[in-house]
Amino acid sequence: MADDALTVPDASFSLAEQTLAIGQEFPDVETCRRTLKDIAIALHFDLRIVKSDRSRFIAKCSKEGCPWRVHVAKCPGVPTFSIRTLHGEHTCEGVRNLHHQQASVGWVARSVEARIRDNPQYKPKEILQDIRDQHGVAVSYMQAWRGKERSMAALHGTFEEGYRLLPAYCEQIRKTNPGSIASVFATGQDNCFQRLFVSFRASIYGFINACRPLLELDKAHLKGKYLGTILCAAAVDADDALFPLAIAIVDVDSDENWMWFMSELRKLLGVNTDNMPRLTILSERQRGMVEAVETHFPSAFHGFCLRYISENFRDTFKNTKLVNIFWNAVYALTTVEFETKISEMVEITQDVIPWFQQFPPQLWAIAYFEGVRYGHFTLGVTELLYHWALECHELPIVQMVEHIRHQLASWFNARRDMGMRWASILVPSTEKQILEAIADARCYQVLRANEVEFEIVSTERTNIVDIRSRVCSCRRWQLYGLPCAHAAAALLSCGQNVHLFAEPCFTVASYRETYSQVINPIPDKSRWKELGEGAEGGGAKLDISIRPPKTRRPPGRPKKKVLRVENFKRPKRIVQCGRCHLLGSMFMHVLNDSHAVTAQATIKDLLFNVNATALS
Repeated sequence: MADDALTVPDASFSLAEQTLAIGQEFPDVETCRRTLKDIAIALHFDLRIVKSDRSRFIAKCSKEGCPWRVHVAKCPGVPTFSIRTLHGEHTCEGVRNLHHQQASVGWVARSVEARIRDNPQYKPKEILQDIRDQHGVAVSYMQAWRGKERSMAALHGTFEEGYRLLPAYCEQIRKTNPGSIASVFATGQDNCFQRLFVSFRASIYGFINACRPLLELDKAHLKGKYLGTILCAAAVDADDALFPLAIAIVDVDSDENWMWFMSELRKLLGVNTDNMPRLTILSERQRGMVEAVETHFPSAFHGFCLRYISENFRDTFKNTKLVNIFWNAVYALTTVEFETKISEMVEITQDVIPWFQQFPPQLWAIAYFEGVRYGHFTLGVTELLYHWALECHELPIVQMVEHIRHQLASWFNARRDMGMRWASILVPSTEKQILEAIADARCYQVLRANEVEFEIVSTERTNIVDIRSRVCSCRRWQLYGLPCAHAAAALLSCGQNVHLFAEPCFTVASYRETYSQVINPIPDKSRWKELGEGAEGGGAKLDISIRPPKTRRPPGRPKKKVLRVENFKRPKRIVQCGRCHLLGSMFMHVLNDSHAVTAQATIKDLLFNVNATALS
């Protein structure tokens, strides 16, 4: 029996409510072919193509004896095709298993395109499970993987195209965001990608004019089709949020690339560093970083990230009691307090002495570090880079940088709006600390020595405060940039507003200035000029076609590094020795008086040697 129409009943199918009918038109033969394949999959029958050329498309059911058949022909004078003949009834039982010939890689790519557009991290395993649930079709892992790759290429272009477009993309950054720095460098006769450096003018302006003189340095490895490393220098805004200043993508993680990155960063800051306070730089102080900072920022204070230091200490000694004392030493404000904690650790085990020689306290301890960290002691950029690498590793390099630019632009807009809503002098996080200091100050006795010096008396100790120099003998005011409780007591006693004595980098005005500039959008790549003269700004010329780096990802599943952010407040099981009753896993069954005397005598030598090591 021949019917003029075929209704597709499957509700899970995207064309469920459409019908095939004689006279129905398609914009081209490819659309016709895809539509019929989709219907075959939805109705679970195999489609056999009898004829397919520029003027006609004929298909029938693959089962012998089944009358289902469709004939589509090109309309005269126009590019469209229309159905001329249709036998729409099936007499066969159709496909009785989950495998379907029409479920090709191309069909998988079309099926998941919308989902991948929203979520590039859509995994092949998830794809094959969703296709089975939604369409009742089983595809292999390789089909799902290839379908995703094809869909990603259709949405974002290929990895190879991304490298080729880099010179034109850098030119677009400089055109749409004047004052920004964007340069790409190739190496070898093949012009293989080597380095990319990007810093937007909005970020440069915000850092130089409003952020505290503090930078974080870190890296993350990229595990896309072509390997690489992303480097980042980030500042911290008035409300203690991360403020990325510059990023770079390099072919390999090497000392040479770190030297180049810091050189570009020095050029970016230019003469402005002469007018800024001395920079404080935090990192994991790997060899390449240390040499690069010493070369291009010789006057900067370069310290360790406390998370890195603490994890190294914990993993070395595996002793909870030692770790707790170590943290007390880290946050000790004076050298006397620090030495007391060192003595306690040496009494537990003298093995800490070589560790302190390897990691001099001058590079991390609050009591000894000369740079001003304003209470910022760990690398927030580590987690940011980890997420960027995770979210972008399947994107071509241009789309990767665009993803980062979109996030930066979103941050700028959201934080600019938030800053305009604040009516206080200081940002909320700092306002809270000042109010806590004021509350603590009410229990102190204040003795005024002269116009600017005060003696603050408490049950524990007496501190001297100089409100003109903004100095307290407890050292918290100098180290954190905010009046401590002693300073607050002195200021309140003479009728001063405590909020006005915080460093300018904590004010709402500074926060607004940080995000006062705009990161402008970049036009679609279809509007770029891929060829032309080399643009100003350095790097490869536009007429140079950059090829991918030679560091291609090896076959197999890449290992995933889990970012461990230590939470030191969580409860831990403490083991106690039954013989000596000491806590921790490093039991010292023999710690006689001679050992204790030796330990006490070693402390001064340790600090002296540590100081000499840091200075050298």
